[in-house]
Amino acid sequence: MTDVIVAEGLRKEFTVRVRAGRLRREKRRVAAVDGVDLRVARGEMLGYIGPNGAGKSTTLKMLTGVLMPSAGEVRVCGLRPVAERTRLALRIGVVFGQRSQLWWDLPLRDSFALLRHVYRVPADAHAARLRRCRSLLDLDAFLDVPVRQLSLGQRMRGELTAALLHGPEVLFLDEPTIGLDVVSRQAVRGFLAELGRAGDTTLVLTTHDLADIERLCARLVVVDHGRVVHDGSIAELHRRYGSRRLLVADLETAPARPPALPGAPLERVEADGHRLVYALESAGVADVVAALAGLGALRDVSIVEPDIEDVVARLYRREDQGCSITSTAKVPGASAS
Repeated sequence: MTDVIVAEGLRKEFTVRVRAGRLRREKRRVAAVDGVDLRVARGEMLGYIGPNGAGKSTTLKMLTGVLMPSAGEVRVCGLRPVAERTRLALRIGVVFGQRSQLWWDLPLRDSFALLRHVYRVPADAHAARLRRCRSLLDLDAFLDVPVRQLSLGQRMRGELTAALLHGPEVLFLDEPTIGLDVVSRQAVRGFLAELGRAGDTTLVLTTHDLADIERLCARLVVVDHGRVVHDGSIAELHRRYGSRRLLVADLETAPARPPALPGAPLERVEADGHRLVYALESAGVADVVAALAGLGALRDVSIVEPDIEDVVARLYRREDQGCSITSTAKVPGASAS
């Protein structure tokens, strides 16, 4: 499978002024991105996450040609982002929350018509893509409303459409669901999921809403202090950093001694002994339920999935404590970190 994004040793340094005494400041070079290696295959949906200041936005700006790397090599769609920025702009789409492609005082429909001429898109191709977006994002109710009068959710749906009307090979999304109401968030997620299933657009998504990542992306890259600290699937992230599924069993009668189950250690006992919580490590759900059924009547059994936010927080804590975190996962289209 062809890689549409290839970054090797990508680094970006900035000069900052720091206090060096009561009245004196000195210049210091700080690496916002520090040796990132990244390969993204055509049609892949990649989640790119990290805490504030980790280097996410700086990486995206280098990939889209906004910033020149201090070191390393990068190609997007086979092009050098800065040197060939005009050509690259015709082959990528970008949705950054703080920047808009829409004309503030024009109806949404007119913005879309103007963008057709900006990108020189054939009328039939433009009409087909707009028709698809109108259907999947439910745009018709506000197509003739000036952009300044749209709600945040409506405007984000318009921004997504604007970024796709020229048929980009890669779509970069920076916090596409932040601040959206429930209906708009579901519409955006559903649209991106459909776009990913079609397989003709590569998506790179940065977000603090990890539910977006879990629902949309098979592969997750986590960065911290400008370096990649995990590159693999979400399931691999859970396994590597100690997150486990929990089985919660409510029993009619509290056992005198909760049983020890192979592959499913007892996490805790609640509700005066009537609720047992087991961590599912190697044991299967059916085996644990069968073992517990021997204790008496089961009132209820539920599975609690691990929270990815807790896993990522645990990863960051380990990184801050100086642990060596490197990914050993082998992912199609991914390089070892």
